[in-house]
Parts: sequence; C-alpha cells; structure tokens
Amino acid sequence: MGWLDRIFGHHDAQAPAPAPAQAPGTAQATIPPERVGLNGEYDQSGLAKRVAKAFDQAGFQDHQTVWIAQTGTTVVLKGKCPDQDLLNKMVAAAKAVHGAGAVETNQVTIGT
Repeated sequence: MGWLDRIFGHHDAQAPAPAPAQAPGTAQATIPPERVGLNGEYDQSGLAKRVAKAFDQAGFQDHQTVWIAQTGTTVVLKGKCPDQDLLNKMVAAAKAVHGAGAVETNQVTIGT
C-alpha cells in the first residue's frame, strides 16, 4: 500500500500529471494550484494528494506513521518519522510539488 492509497483510498498512482490551471480570462475557471487534483480537476485536498503521489514516486517507504494534510498552500506533515534525514527528504519532495508554498513539520516527532 502506498501513501496515496493509505491516506486517500486512491489507486491512481498512474494518473496523468495535473493539467495546468487555466489563465484568467479563458473560457474555463481558474483553479488555484493548491486545489488542482490528480487529473487536473478541482479537489479541495489536491495539493496533499499530489504530495502523497510524489512520496510514492520518490520511493519513500510508507511507515504508516506520517500523515499528509494541507492548509491552503501549506503542506502539513503529522505523526512520527523514523529519522530526521528521511523527514528532510520528504520536506524537499513536498516543496517541489506545484502549489506548495511551505511545508510544516512541527507536528512530526522523530524516532521509531
């Protein structure tokens, strides 16, 4: 079971990359980057889902002790991470996801 499946009950690891949000003034409404879902649709948890997918693609083992949430453009990691090095890698991967403005880790404890 991967991150996306565990946290969101999703089996969509092979979904295409999100379509870019429409530019203002076009026929379709603009979706804020943090609300773009896995398939380019509006999704309230779009950023968190795309971070979970990025963690799966990066090969991070899902220890089932770290959770991903979002508050606006901030990715919120919660729970327990085995070591600081892994947490640093997760933060870097999360920051690389389009729409992520910041990554909050103050709700993560380090250790097994």
